[in-house]
Amino acid sequence: MSHDRFFRDDYGECRSHRNAEFTINFGTCPWDFHTIGVGGCRCFGYKSLGISSSFRRCIPLSESKIRKPSNMANIFARKPLDKVLGEMEKGQGLKRVLGPVGLTAMGIGAIIGTGIFVLIGKAARDVAGPALILSFVVAGLACIFSALCYAEFASMAPVAGSAYTYAYLTLGELMAWIIGWDLVLEYAVASCTVAHGWSKYFQDILLQFKIDIPKLWTNAPFDIAKGEFYGTGSFIDLPALAISCIVTLILVRGIRESAVFNAIMVIIKLAVVFFVIFAGIPHINPANWTNNFAPYGYGGVGFFGHLVWGDFNQATGLPAGVMAGAALIFFAYLGFDAVSTNAEEAKNPKRDLPIGIIGSLIICTVLYIAVAAVITGMVPFAEIEKEAPVAGVFAKVGMPWARMLVSVGALTGITSVLLVMMCGQPRIFLAMARDGLLPTKFFAAIHPTFQTPWKATLLTGFLVALGGSLLPLDILAELTNIGTLFAFVVVCAAVLVLRVKNPDAPRSFKAPLGLFCPIAGIILCLLLMFSLGWENWLRLVIWLGLGLVVYFAYGIRHSRLQIQASQTRS
Repeated sequence: MSHDRFFRDDYGECRSHRNAEFTINFGTCPWDFHTIGVGGCRCFGYKSLGISSSFRRCIPLSESKIRKPSNMANIFARKPLDKVLGEMEKGQGLKRVLGPVGLTAMGIGAIIGTGIFVLIGKAARDVAGPALILSFVVAGLACIFSALCYAEFASMAPVAGSAYTYAYLTLGELMAWIIGWDLVLEYAVASCTVAHGWSKYFQDILLQFKIDIPKLWTNAPFDIAKGEFYGTGSFIDLPALAISCIVTLILVRGIRESAVFNAIMVIIKLAVVFFVIFAGIPHINPANWTNNFAPYGYGGVGFFGHLVWGDFNQATGLPAGVMAGAALIFFAYLGFDAVSTNAEEAKNPKRDLPIGIIGSLIICTVLYIAVAAVITGMVPFAEIEKEAPVAGVFAKVGMPWARMLVSVGALTGITSVLLVMMCGQPRIFLAMARDGLLPTKFFAAIHPTFQTPWKATLLTGFLVALGGSLLPLDILAELTNIGTLFAFVVVCAAVLVLRVKNPDAPRSFKAPLGLFCPIAGIILCLLLMFSLGWENWLRLVIWLGLGLVVYFAYGIRHSRLQIQASQTRS
């Protein structure tokens, strides 16, 4: 190490050149070798001369005036927009291979899946009844306003990081960390939910071939009903574990291969969705709608878990109604924002990202409303199954062969959702690691051949496999919903702040209706958040509290923005 040379990069980090050759040693120096000063690099712990007058000597600790970021560092410091755009221009090692069609397919691949093939059963039977159609409209409106805000930000700062990057630009580092930590709920926990749903449809297909997996390997070891936990008789959900591992390996292999795989699955599941709509229409009995369209009412609005409008479902003990249904099936819309996490893999991100985000959401909203109308019209809402509702409805109307077709399509659709969700999470980690908030050598490691964030992808796969195979569906879905809604509130607020503080920033796309769009997005998302039970708020607070511990223990001490501020003050 005595022959290493060091230079100061754009972030103030110390990088090494072996024997003065310009071969960058990937990753940044450990904490004990970080830099100070503005004009060059100074590391302590090694004694070595720089290779030109623009470089500083590396001197021992005793001679150094290193200043680590203090606990009083500016935790609300914002990352300059020009720095974010500079990162975009550099490319940062990811392949730009996705066009507008590919990005739209990624969005559809993320949206249509578990929400329509799994959660529609629980929402129709226990929460909204046939009025679930209106629940999809309400949730869709909240998403449209949020999607417009995402599209505006994506056109301004088309880099990996999604809501995390947007918050860093406008609300400061602490809020960026909070939203980045929250996005783990949206992507990693959502992936666990999707893996769970995949397992149920996979088991349904096997049963149609008279293949029965032993109960010990078919479910999470516990579930929850009326606020109480009970054992399921299972040890682990083996199919959920298996599909999580398979998708992880595909994602490590490369984004181009993942996009092609996703496009094939999107075509298959769209064909099945259209089949559900057109094959189900002849079996609709209007009486299933008109006799009791809103059995639980139109309310279900709560405030921190306390019901303020509507009624409870006496069977479940939970709020029910159109608004409660919207809060639950909001999960079905999760995915359009995942398009923005692939910003650095888009060929023309400023143009293509808004197309992918808004286009995929509009297509899926129309299809969701149509499927909800057909399913609740085919059989009475109380007879809709919870685990595999769409396939079950066709079996009840005397179309067992259609059950197989729907199950295969649902399985394909859910797989594509899992692919896109698990693709998004490592790129959030990547963005946070580049800013020093997470260990760079692990979370920002790019595979030299596949050019993917492979270490972060493997970690994501491990977490999804663990959560999807050991945790019950209800807990996973509700935790994902409140985390996602919180992220959407922050993005809408960030657009609002940027409109006021930086109105002249270049925008290739601007959300319409002025300030109404972000304000409406904030109000609708908060309304849905308040409609979730107090247990969800408690889990969110605990999760964010844990994140703050990590930030103040590691993130603030290694933040590149904070280190630069310390160097300037010194």
